Amino acid sequence: MTAAVVVIGVGNEYRRDDGIGPALIAALEDRWLPGVRLLVSDGEPARLIDDWSGVPLAIVVDAVLCEPSDPGEFYRTEVPLHQHTAAGSAEPAAEVHTHSAGSHSLGIPDALRLGEALDHLPQRLVVYAVEAADVSFGTDFSAPVADALPRLVDAVLAELKSARTVAR
Repeated sequence: MTAAVVVIGVGNEYRRDDGIGPALIAALEDRWLPGVRLLVSDGEPARLIDDWSGVPLAIVVDAVLCEPSDPGEFYRTEVPLHQHTAAGSAEPAAEVHTHSAGSHSLGIPDALRLGEALDHLPQRLVVYAVEAADVSFGTDFSAPVADALPRLVDAVLAELKSARTVAR
């Protein structure tokens, strides 16, 4: 059975706040989430494309560095995909402008461009970008990112509940 939703936590758990994606997946693993596949990713575009290709909904969580910075804040973006014209041709997927916080130099924007070219995108893509404070080596989160994790879990669970309601 194919999952209706995939939740992908992007990041490196050994780079402090960059580990927020994997931490979210760990927090969700003990929950009963039928039809949901939980994955941890290093953000490599080819793997992201394989993980989300053809899925009705992909939710991706990643740490980002912002200027000015407000560590612990997170932002939800639904990325518009496959905008079809009346003639039936697909317009390009929207650009996503984020700067990954982790050690992965390529990321979601690169995966979107490649997925568009290969026609391997999810039907819907929701990205949660969490502002990081510290991506140095270590396994502890900064205080603002640690405080954000329970709110992030609640937001993703609400997203999953909403997706099930819409799918009915």
